[in-house]
Amino acid sequence: MTQSSVAFLGMGIMGKGMAANLAKSHQNVRVWNRTKHSWLSAYATECGVALAGSIKEAVANADVIFTCFTGPEDVKSVLFASDGVAACAKEGAIIVDCSTIGPTAAREIGQKLEHLKLNFLDAPVTGGDVGAKNGTLTFMVGGHEDSFKHCLPYFMSMGKRHELCGPVGSGQSVKLCNQVLCAVNLIAVSEALNLAKTLDVNPDLIIEVCGGGAGGSWSLTNLGPKILGEDYAPGFMVKDMLKDLQFVKAISPSLPGLNLAIEGFEKAKAIVGKDGDRLGTQVMAEAYGNRAKSLS
Repeated sequence: MTQSSVAFLGMGIMGKGMAANLAKSHQNVRVWNRTKHSWLSAYATECGVALAGSIKEAVANADVIFTCFTGPEDVKSVLFASDGVAACAKEGAIIVDCSTIGPTAAREIGQKLEHLKLNFLDAPVTGGDVGAKNGTLTFMVGGHEDSFKHCLPYFMSMGKRHELCGPVGSGQSVKLCNQVLCAVNLIAVSEALNLAKTLDVNPDLIIEVCGGGAGGSWSLTNLGPKILGEDYAPGFMVKDMLKDLQFVKAISPSLPGLNLAIEGFEKAKAIVGKDGDRLGTQVMAEAYGNRAKSLS
């Protein structure tokens, strides 16, 4: 175990698994969450992390500070509030944001932190809640090579791949491409499973047989069984995917697959009704013929 102090801010679906894996290899991990959930104390004890009551307490003397939130405004609020990270972190600390906020926001944040003598890496992840729990995430990183190398031991604790993609903002750019792949692939998974039913083929065979061939994918293997079981519990929420896809649409509005995926998610939300945007992205299958059931 290494002794350097590290903070992790944001104990959501992804963050709580990432911080737990971080603590397996590194001592002195302090965590903080905006909402004071009742389970946080037990979580901290079980994972061997220190639960901080404030950002100031969490980041005090930390060499590396991870953040993992929903969108750019959340990240900016945590970083730049009067009692936020930038005001409380020690000079030269490395701030690593694992949220998906788009390249423009990442570059703005990086420039502002640089003026405050703080280092910044944008490091969005892919691999879902399963990857966060199992320590198998992929980190797509933008920033200076020295900061990246310093943070490699931390990335290795939480993921299986960690790629420096270029300057600040590059990690976000690669992540947006990843989100297009994920969203459009879900269309194919949904259509294939529905086609199997139309052809009177056991759809489990599509996952078992096609999953190991050229048509195989992470979505088919991991989300296919959930679709067949009508399990729409979120590993990654529809609202968050739509937020990411809107970043893409602002850059390239005419991508046909992108627009079809957005249409599919919106249709699925309308089919399931209340809180449809807080379900997992696999709920897209409802827009392509999966048998709907009441989820209210």
